[in-house]
Amino acid sequence: MPTAEPVSALLEVLMSTAAPEDFSHYPQPKPRLSADELPAAKSTQPIRSLDDLAADTFKSDEGLEEFLAFTYAERHRDAA
Repeated sequence: MPTAEPVSALLEVLMSTAAPEDFSHYPQPKPRLSADELPAAKSTQPIRSLDDLAADTFKSDEGLEEFLAFTYAERHRDAA
């Protein structure tokens, strides 16, 4: 009867070079924050209305129309 290998043996990763003894020169990972902690850490405010999201991205209606026409054409370019 064949013997089953432990799962850890199947997940083994072989390294091509030896691991360095000193990891101090590598950037240290930032501590993970919870979903509740993230907004406070970034000093964000909740969105209270759609006006909070409004931005004057285009200087004129013509600029917006050009952008929309370009976007539509690019999205449908390969469909034809």
